[in-house]
Amino acid sequence: MQTSIAETQIRATGARVTRQRVLVLDFLLAQSKSLTHHEIQAHLAHAELDSVTLYRVLEWLTENELIHRIAGADQVWRFSGGAGHRAHEHAHFQCTNCEQLTCFTDVSLPRKIKLPDGFTAQEIDFLIKGLCPNCSPKN
Repeated sequence: MQTSIAETQIRATGARVTRQRVLVLDFLLAQSKSLTHHEIQAHLAHAELDSVTLYRVLEWLTENELIHRIAGADQVWRFSGGAGHRAHEHAHFQCTNCEQLTCFTDVSLPRKIKLPDGFTAQEIDFLIKGLCPNCSPKN
């Protein structure tokens, strides 16, 4: 039996490998875009994965840096998997038309922000809003 990439990544955390964790991570790794909780649940409806279990799995995968959680301009969390998402200091682009949110892991961010003494940054959110290639009038 072949071990999936998702199962291997979960096993590497030292935590228990569960069917739900493997299912969700495997699904997210196969996606080309970030998805909301509701979109993920709709796609995995066949798996009989209830909303609370999915929420807990997404939280666990995020905490273990196996997926990336992004807050869009609409304050709705979107989740994505794949290489380059572990470093949270990268730009995100949200289309103002279709609301698609994309990670730009290879776009340089402005220099580090110097915070006053006593403050320690843990995460930087950099959201660019505009039209994606599919919604741009040029296409």
